[in-house]
Amino acid sequence: MTTPDTDNGLWVRRFHPAPGGARRLVCLPHAGGSASFYFPVSRSLSPAVEVLSIQYPGRQDRRHEKCVGDVHRLAREVFTVLRPWLDEPVAIFGHSMGASVGFELARLIEQDGGTAAHLFASGRRAPSQPRHETVHLLDDEGLLADVRKLSGTNSAVLGDPEMLRAALPAIRSDYRAAETYTYRPGPPLSCPITVFTGDDDPKTTVEEARAWSTHTTGPFDLKVYPGGHFFLAEHQLAVLRAISTALSAAPAI
Repeated sequence: MTTPDTDNGLWVRRFHPAPGGARRLVCLPHAGGSASFYFPVSRSLSPAVEVLSIQYPGRQDRRHEKCVGDVHRLAREVFTVLRPWLDEPVAIFGHSMGASVGFELARLIEQDGGTAAHLFASGRRAPSQPRHETVHLLDDEGLLADVRKLSGTNSAVLGDPEMLRAALPAIRSDYRAAETYTYRPGPPLSCPITVFTGDDDPKTTVEEARAWSTHTTGPFDLKVYPGGHFFLAEHQLAVLRAISTALSAAPAI
């Protein structure tokens, strides 16, 4: 396994760089989220798994950059940035919008002749299960009401007017990307897919989550937890255990 000569710090955050031989897990944030959301994941899985947490443009230290409001384009940009790490198969984890980006990223890797070691899709219906959603068209208060309902953004941000003004453009752009995402039919993936979902998630029913099984010719597993869209907060240990088990069972790289 090689290590890129240059750590593209704008896009890829390696909170706990791992020694050679560690498996790699690319983590993609939810709408309005940032790379730091996955710091606990990186800490828990290190050193056996090296987490490559993606920082989208338009937030935190990249707040002065233009947001990318399209899932397909975002996946292409992430794919380009990750090329130095794709000398070996990487696993992919994405929550909510991040799961859609992760799916398209896995497709790009396979189209390029590579393979994803595993796709973990969390809190997101299958790509082939569209819904008509227009939250991104609401005014600021309407948008924030949906964010509060899902509990997807740190309460400190929601309660701080200055931080909120800084975060709103990214939240709106990400909502637009997630809600306007259109699945383009094509060959299924060959990698295993594990789906995590909450049984009371207003954005994803259990059956919509189960439909991910049609998007791979490889093994499929669905894990349902009590909770809503951010069930991860309450079931982090169980989810991390499932990821660790799946990656440890994969062939060594």
